[in-house]
Amino acid sequence: MCIRRILATWGTLLLLVVAVPLYAKPIDSTLFTTYTAGPTQVSLVVCGSLPQTEGCYGSASLGPFGRIGAMIEGNPTQSAKKGTVTRYIYVVDVAAGSGANEVALYIYKKVDTITQSDDTVSVTLFKTVTLPLTGGAATVAYMAANPTFLFIGTNQDESAVEVTKKTLALTQIGEFSGINISAITADAFGYVTLTWGSPSGPSGFLVLAPNGGGQEDGGGSSFMLNTVHATVPSTP
Repeated sequence: MCIRRILATWGTLLLLVVAVPLYAKPIDSTLFTTYTAGPTQVSLVVCGSLPQTEGCYGSASLGPFGRIGAMIEGNPTQSAKKGTVTRYIYVVDVAAGSGANEVALYIYKKVDTITQSDDTVSVTLFKTVTLPLTGGAATVAYMAANPTFLFIGTNQDESAVEVTKKTLALTQIGEFSGINISAITADAFGYVTLTWGSPSGPSGFLVLAPNGGGQEDGGGSSFMLNTVHATVPSTP
């Protein structure tokens, strides 16, 4: 899929005489990616505008999966010299394996190579990691992230998993016995809250600092908010 419209030439000439700001915007700041999920696959399309064109520039497919439980993008890394922006896409499959009862983390590498008029989009499977979590038809996945870690849990498990993005090392996090994970939320500063149980029964929470260390814990169904995505609280 590649639909573009060439912008007026005078607009390009005007850009040449405009002073470059002290803090330039990311080279993909005028582009956006939309995702569409099917039964076993996810498709993505990159659209927006560039100095000389506007429209949709590239697409890709992710999968196949057993059943998608959660997805999140990693922070972008930009190379102004190469004209590239690289980010990872993390997909939790809650029906992985031959028995469709495993939980797997699929990590895709997305590279946008950007010019004045085009964005060449490349998406490749980087790594697959089987997680020590319970999958299956009744499994609901929860995931949040900060720049260093992913935190993943399900409604079938008492422990969540901390995944170090750089090394993919796994650390299990269990704080309360006999009750399962019910939410994982994060704020804009990299703090993450794991929540167990519900307001109508036994419950507890654990706050993790940006470095992954424990910050606070206690009873109750506490959660976090951020400025981008709404949190839907558990209700009795």
